[in-house]
Amino acid sequence: MQKCAPAPRRGLAYFVLAVLFVAVYCGSLFSPALLDDADSTHAEAAREMFVSGDYVTLHVNGVRYLEKPPLPYWLVAFSYRVFGVNEFATRLPMALSVLLLGILGLCWGRRAFGERAGIYAAAFVYTCAGVYLFTRVFIPDVLLSLLIAASLHFFFTAMEPGERPWRWYAGYACMALGVLTKGLIALIFPGAAAFLYLVITGEWRRWREFRLLSGFALFLAIAAPWHILAGLRNHGFFWFYFVNEHFLRFLGRRYPRDYNKLPWALYWSLHLVWLFPWSLYLPAMLRTAIDEYQTARANRIASIQPDTQRSTQASFASRARLLCWILAGTVLVFFAISTNQEYYTFPAYLPLLLLIADGMVRSEWTECSRKVRGGWLRTSAGVVAVIGLAASAVLFAVLWQSRNLPFEPDIGTVLAKHNIAEDTLSTSHVLDLSYASFAALRLPALLAAIALALAPLASFLLRLRRKHYLATSVLALGMAIFLIAAHIALGRFGPYLASKDLAQPIAARVQPADHVMIYGDQAFGSSLLFYLQRPIQLVEGRTTSMWFGSTFPDAPKIYLTDADLQRDWASEGRVFLFVPPHQKERVDALLPSRFVVAQASGKFVYSNRP
Repeated sequence: MQKCAPAPRRGLAYFVLAVLFVAVYCGSLFSPALLDDADSTHAEAAREMFVSGDYVTLHVNGVRYLEKPPLPYWLVAFSYRVFGVNEFATRLPMALSVLLLGILGLCWGRRAFGERAGIYAAAFVYTCAGVYLFTRVFIPDVLLSLLIAASLHFFFTAMEPGERPWRWYAGYACMALGVLTKGLIALIFPGAAAFLYLVITGEWRRWREFRLLSGFALFLAIAAPWHILAGLRNHGFFWFYFVNEHFLRFLGRRYPRDYNKLPWALYWSLHLVWLFPWSLYLPAMLRTAIDEYQTARANRIASIQPDTQRSTQASFASRARLLCWILAGTVLVFFAISTNQEYYTFPAYLPLLLLIADGMVRSEWTECSRKVRGGWLRTSAGVVAVIGLAASAVLFAVLWQSRNLPFEPDIGTVLAKHNIAEDTLSTSHVLDLSYASFAALRLPALLAAIALALAPLASFLLRLRRKHYLATSVLALGMAIFLIAAHIALGRFGPYLASKDLAQPIAARVQPADHVMIYGDQAFGSSLLFYLQRPIQLVEGRTTSMWFGSTFPDAPKIYLTDADLQRDWASEGRVFLFVPPHQKERVDALLPSRFVVAQASGKFVYSNRP
């Protein structure tokens, strides 16, 4: 076992984990600007909550926003109170959720599979592509994933001999907080996973230990008050929130329709991307599952022999693997049936990464102790190296071909254009990448190309020498550099994905009596709300998430028609009109006389006065 490297020194390993988290997530707290659509819409809901002091009914642009539970917005509103209203305060609660998710992976993996597996699990959380990608926007899924996994972890460990009862109550509390984070799926997923686990293992016979009455009372004490208050203060809330936003959304009949569903083959295969590069070590996870099955089968056969005293009860590690498989499978199957977005399966990431970490550690032990020449680890590392080298070669080739193209500060002017009005998937902007756009991405593309070329190759060579722990560490550090490059690239996309640069010239000129308007759906310019911190009128914009709130009698008079716009445009008052790219032709026909205040990435701000 000498060549396999001894168990990692805990202090050094934890320091490296801290470096990984700080390098990847702390720098990205401050930039780029909040993005249009969900990112700034949710930030604005938290800001209006903070300003108004109404912590029951969310509002966006003064309109009731009843789609979402409040916990993420409570956290961000508290962050605003401490740090002020800015990008850092907006992103801090979600970054801390990532930190805690990694710590949970460390604790769970260490207890179930050993020190090294716990360290691996935390490192995988901090460096896998999907966790980073789906925390660039203020959405609650990372917090939901943390609370679902924590609830099951507390329930699971509470069943161990000698554990104190507080773990049961911590599990019920986490489940209730999950419901306050993203609704009933925080009850469905841990409930279904726990039920299947208890049935398969036969542990349901211990139901008297589960503190069902007191635990359910605690659950209701945490989760029920907000739902009751929201229902009392908002007529129709229970139908809209529970029927429309939960049941009908699952069936694909929610109104209004602003979502999509990935084809099942793409839905499943994309998890190789979301969990990259660790997803390519799935064979080690599957090998462990096969070994578990064969061991369990052998134990069952041995247990019927009269001269054997073997116990058929699985070990803690085996039961932990079973629970992780059940949780991941429940999430993946559920959203394969339901309507989905790419990030909806976030709660499956931690159990899958735990299983991969466990499989890698077991394979490391096997390949070292038996001194095998092949093995799944080396094969997986070789595949990662080939993919890394291929991606690096493509990036270098594109950079070389674009070396003579001028640098364009506004990358939106050199991106391919598609119909953004019909986009509903969160990663559809990758369709905008064009050959010329790499002239604006030279630094991050070069950094990513170097990381993808060197780290996976070095990891593979270390695997050949059976230095597995170092190989995993090198690959994790390489992924951290790659994600830093991704953050730099995201900053270059700022003018295209956000509207802060357009809000600034409006803020420098606008007076309290002036009108600020967005043409069409608020989502295309929602960051104006956050940065201007004032109501904005919507021309032909009673759509998607604004629909239900707009039906209340106290909804502000922000919804205008084309005729209203033409009337105000011809008045003495000053009007600033934000126009997204896909609406420009229509607006130009409506308003023959106009002055351009600002433009970026095909988006314009017009005014009726010079």
